[in-house]
Amino acid sequence: MKIGALTSIAAAAVAASLPLAAHHSFTAEFDGSKEIRATGAVTKLDWQNPHGWIHLTVTELCERTAAGRGPDAVEQEWACRAPDSKEGAADWAFEIGSPNGLMRQGWTRNSLKQGDVVTVQGSRARDGSTNSNARNVTTADGKRLFAGSSQEATP
Repeated sequence: MKIGALTSIAAAAVAASLPLAAHHSFTAEFDGSKEIRATGAVTKLDWQNPHGWIHLTVTELCERTAAGRGPDAVEQEWACRAPDSKEGAADWAFEIGSPNGLMRQGWTRNSLKQGDVVTVQGSRARDGSTNSNARNVTTADGKRLFAGSSQEATP
């Protein structure tokens, strides 16, 4: 009887840890030195764990190298352009925090609606894809929302 109970407890502990094993670190997927700022219309807001996603049809894409740290750090100018044909403007995805974390920052699942024009600032994916990690989101009326970035420190 005791062995069966211990086996059940061990199995439950392993099962509970599986979603944690699937979680990734920021640096494994995103490059904090490659900043991105994208403006476009929201096509979808995925309100899911462990991270939500904002999907945009991007009309303006701005990039720069992060300034670095220290007193001599110089902030780079943004280089802005329309997305090129290789990237397309169809769908860019920006990782945001978990729903619970975002709610603590004032978000609701209705904070962004399909068609809303927003500007998302964050870090580019290491693989050069159209995925990025969002640090903040600015709405058309100027409201700035913290996106719950998994980046530990701003570069």
